[in-house]
Amino acid sequence: MRIAVIGAGNVGGTLGRRWAELGHDVIFGVRESNAGASAVKGGGVLPARARMASPSQAVRGAEAVLLATPWNAVAEVVRGLGAEGQLDGLPLLDATNPLGPGLTLDVGPRGESGAERVQSLAPRAHVVKIFNTTGFNNMQNPVYGGAATTMFFAGDDAGAKAIASSLAAALGFEPIDAGPLRRARELEHLALLWISLAFGGMGREIAFRLVRR
Repeated sequence: MRIAVIGAGNVGGTLGRRWAELGHDVIFGVRESNAGASAVKGGGVLPARARMASPSQAVRGAEAVLLATPWNAVAEVVRGLGAEGQLDGLPLLDATNPLGPGLTLDVGPRGESGAERVQSLAPRAHVVKIFNTTGFNNMQNPVYGGAATTMFFAGDDAGAKAIASSLAAALGFEPIDAGPLRRARELEHLALLWISLAFGGMGREIAFRLVRR
C-alpha cells in the first residue's frame, strides 16, 4: 500500500518507518522535502521503501493518508490539501489530539472532536480517528507481557476503517472499532488520560488493553 504520512515528528516518523519496514511504500509529506532523513524522527536513515516529498506530492497517488502534525498546523494542512481535492475519497487517519494550554482539550462549540473538525475541513475524505490514544513508544512496540495492547478507532466509512484496522494490526496492536466518527470525542479524552498518567508520574511505558470475559 502507498501511504502518505503528513508530519514527521515522533508519531508520524515512528508509524511511517515501521510501515515502510513492513513493506509499504511510505512518503513523508514535509515542508522542506530536501531536508535530510534525520528530519523524520526515529533515525538518521530512512527505510528503503520510504522517502520525503512536499505534502501535496506525498498525497498524490496515495491509498491512505496519516495526519500526524501538531494540532495548530492541522487546519492549514488539511484545508490546503482538501482545497485541491487531493483527499477526496481517501482514508484520512487522524492521529492528532486537539490539546490546549494546561493539558486541556480544544473542543468545538458543540463539543466537536478534533477529528470531526478535520472531517469538516476535508468533507470528501474518509476520516478515521486512530493512533492518538497512546505514545509513540507503544507504536514502536505495542506488546506488553506477550499480549497486544488496544488501538481504538472511530469513523463513518467502513472501507476506511478496514484499512485503518489492518495497518494497526500489522504493527502488533489489537484494533477495536469504537463506532462512528462522533466517538472520536471519547477517544480524544482517552488520549488525554494516557498523557496525564504518563507525564504525571507513571512514565511512558504504559498502555491500555481491553479485556473480555
